[in-house]
Amino acid sequence: MKPISRFKCYSISLRRTSFPLSLLAIFLGRSSFSSLAAAGWRTEPSALPSNPLSIVNDFTTYCYQRNLGKAMEALDSMQRHKLWADCITYTELIKCCIAHGAVKQGKQVHQHVFSNGYEPKTFLINTLLNMYTKFNLLDEAQNLFDQMPERNFVSWTTMIAAYSNAELNYKALEMLIMMLRDGVRPNMYTYSSVLRACEGFLTLKQIHCCIIKVGLELDVFVRSALIDIYSKWGELKEALYIFDEMVTSDLVVWNSIIGGFAQNSDGDEALNLFIRMKRSGFWADQSTLTSVLRACTSLALLELGRQVHVHVIKFHGDLVLDNALLDMYCKCGSLKDANCTFTRMIVKDVISWSTMIIGFAQNGYSRKALELFEAMKASGTKPNYITILGVLFACSHAGLVKDGQYYFKSMKMLYGIDPGREHYGCMVDLLGRAGKLEEAMKLIHEMKCEPDAVTWRTLLGACRVHRNMDLAEYAAKKVLSLDPHDAGTYILLSNLYANTQRWDDVESLRRTMKDVGIKKNLDVVGLK
Repeated sequence: MKPISRFKCYSISLRRTSFPLSLLAIFLGRSSFSSLAAAGWRTEPSALPSNPLSIVNDFTTYCYQRNLGKAMEALDSMQRHKLWADCITYTELIKCCIAHGAVKQGKQVHQHVFSNGYEPKTFLINTLLNMYTKFNLLDEAQNLFDQMPERNFVSWTTMIAAYSNAELNYKALEMLIMMLRDGVRPNMYTYSSVLRACEGFLTLKQIHCCIIKVGLELDVFVRSALIDIYSKWGELKEALYIFDEMVTSDLVVWNSIIGGFAQNSDGDEALNLFIRMKRSGFWADQSTLTSVLRACTSLALLELGRQVHVHVIKFHGDLVLDNALLDMYCKCGSLKDANCTFTRMIVKDVISWSTMIIGFAQNGYSRKALELFEAMKASGTKPNYITILGVLFACSHAGLVKDGQYYFKSMKMLYGIDPGREHYGCMVDLLGRAGKLEEAMKLIHEMKCEPDAVTWRTLLGACRVHRNMDLAEYAAKKVLSLDPHDAGTYILLSNLYANTQRWDDVESLRRTMKDVGIKKNLDVVGLK
């Protein structure tokens, strides 16, 4: 090999780059290593292994094979010998860390690529950003983002999507403003993430205007996101207008509009759109069928739901779809079909168990609901807020006061679930049905959240059944303070007054009803 002097003309520019000396030595050969040192490179010859190329090659192979353990061993060897691979290989290793949920190893890769002055490319830093957001380490992601020498639309979009997914909507919108100020133009993926962060209709309209200004309103991806968010806010006319204005549509867009109507309990329109989709030549996927099942549930169309079940079988083992099918059968009152579906499910999650428990409880099979709850615990599935609600509902309708009190008291201690209004409401109903009105009243006063009109109506109904006039009057006044237009409560309270010959109070109540605009006749009926 010719003397290293022929490379001296490049020595200044090389020193200013972050090109790893180890890779240059691999290219030139170990014999030229001392010449490089003489030319001004600072290193120790002992730091270089006998065959540095083999270490880097092994590392690259393991990364592309997604062999995390071997890749990390090779990375340790590279760190000891101050070797680096190319940025693309590092991105493969980071993707491997994401796939394995390997947070510790991912941080080691981060440390390695920034060591000894090595300057990774922007796309590699973006991959690290994505890793931190996938692990929900938003502080680490933000710190890395702040240190980036250059940011492109991928960098900004990654952070915006992360904050949007974490429901830190103000941060997502703040990042969009900073992105625009930085002169980086958002793309369709950026705006789809920003749309999910819209917390008000006014903000949504402003973002929609921005999308129109930059010419992305015709993008299928953006339109699908717009349909989703307008549906979320109950603006179904706007969602349908955006859909009908589309020149072309794909299955994702059809699913968005059908799902929007199904989620807003407009089952008729959801089914009409499903028919239109079929006529347009599109085949239903899991998302489509889930929305159609929701529509069947809201309309109590059991027979149509059974027809959809035939198509569900093709997607054997899809948990979301199976749960939607289970919910449809339970709410349509077909417990036999529901139980068959539940038994055949390969995988069951807390939603599956909770749906079946509530299905049994609401259809009068309280004992079966409680037996299923015990089976759920035995399976190792941890109950959630809804599960306990179903259990308390079962206890209430079966008159199991002691069981209900046990489950209510243990939900926080055993499962870490704080009781909500619905749980308190079930307990008030349970105690009220059993005639324990004073205990029910005491429980309402012990509520950690403010009791709503539904809770007081529950107590009022129990007082009416058990003829506790004083407590009924108190509960009725509480209901009317929260819901002044509740005609039923006015009538019940008027009957209470009439039953005790309090005619002045009856007349006063009539005037109050007239003042608030309630015209329903007060036919005085005694409590029976």
